[in-house]
Amino acid sequence: MGSALTTIGLPVALGIIMFGLGLSLTPRDFARVATQPKAVFVALGCQLLLLPVLCFGLVILFQLPPILAVGMMMLAASPGGTTANLYSHLFRGDIALNISLTALNSVIAVVTLPLITNVAIWYFDPFDDQLGLQWAKTLEVFAIVLLPVIGGMVVRRLWPRFADGMDRPVRIISVIVLVVVIAGAVAANWALLVENAGRLALITVVFCVLSLSVGYLVPRLVRVGRRQAIASSFEIGIHNATLAIVIAQTVLGSVELSLPAAVYGVLMFFIAFGFGFLIRGRGDAQSESARSTERATDAGEART
Repeated sequence: MGSALTTIGLPVALGIIMFGLGLSLTPRDFARVATQPKAVFVALGCQLLLLPVLCFGLVILFQLPPILAVGMMMLAASPGGTTANLYSHLFRGDIALNISLTALNSVIAVVTLPLITNVAIWYFDPFDDQLGLQWAKTLEVFAIVLLPVIGGMVVRRLWPRFADGMDRPVRIISVIVLVVVIAGAVAANWALLVENAGRLALITVVFCVLSLSVGYLVPRLVRVGRRQAIASSFEIGIHNATLAIVIAQTVLGSVELSLPAAVYGVLMFFIAFGFGFLIRGRGDAQSESARSTERATDAGEART
């Protein structure tokens, strides 16, 4: 990848995205944990504990080369992306829960993402005994993830009307910048991407489906509400692939390390869309079944 795109373009794109997230957040979004702690802690448990374990199993099963294995683990450790809020809105999830989970995940990821990445680097050893994310590089992760979010929250706190007006333009700008940067990155590394796309396509599809399914089914199994389970599903299933790409290329300096996130980042939109229709259709069927049962009960009572 061209050095300007790597060192300037990607961090700028991510910074704009995270700043836009901050513009939409208030301290109330963090405090909301107290109002629905079960949904929040179940979702965080799936995100922080279950997904890395599942991803590790997939990496071993698919026998990925060490550098790609670490890239997959880094992707699994990445928090949910802001796109999860859009999907949750489209498929009738609890958007307030999405916002809270995104806020919490972005903070927690400053610790968990370097930790999981370092464990993966230690286990798979893709860099011939070179160390991974050390303290100084962890500070870079903090700067990349949290400083733009804090900046956006400060702007919202001091100038709420300005923040409301800038929310949509910032989202549009972030998408434009991100598309331009990723298009340039793909063009610069087309041969490398094509060489590994076939190897990565199946595992990223399986991982995305597993992430979405775990995010929906586990909360439902412990009797979390359906709208909250939908929100959890998209928050867990739609990872911040841009963050994984930025850390791989600008912090660790490896294009190959970013390939799993790049392939996943393209495929996840289609998979999440299909999954959304699947669970919405299931919910509609359940609602119709409940209404039919209720009508049959009413009819029986009327006859008696």
